[in-house]
Amino acid sequence: MGERTTNIQNGDLGETLARLTQTIRQRRTATPDASYTARLLTHNEDELLKKIGEEATELVLAVKDHDHDHIRYEAGDLLYHLLVLLERTGISPEELAGELDARMK
Repeated sequence: MGERTTNIQNGDLGETLARLTQTIRQRRTATPDASYTARLLTHNEDELLKKIGEEATELVLAVKDHDHDHIRYEAGDLLYHLLVLLERTGISPEELAGELDARMK
């Protein structure tokens, strides 16, 4: 686990995800040596898949510990890596939203 984030302020999840998605998309052209995100987008797919599994496991363990701050932290890690995976595989946020919308009908 990384260092826990302090002084959290509530935000707008939609706006935050839109900004994060745009940042991830822009990192595709960055040098993989200088950008962790660029490396996940361009190097061996297994590195990204391993991180998703790791972050999902850490989230489950945080939930089992009933540790609110740790749950939030690990959920952020998992969501970031999931967004990188979607960018890498060419699934846009709008396409994912369509998938989720179709399930609510």
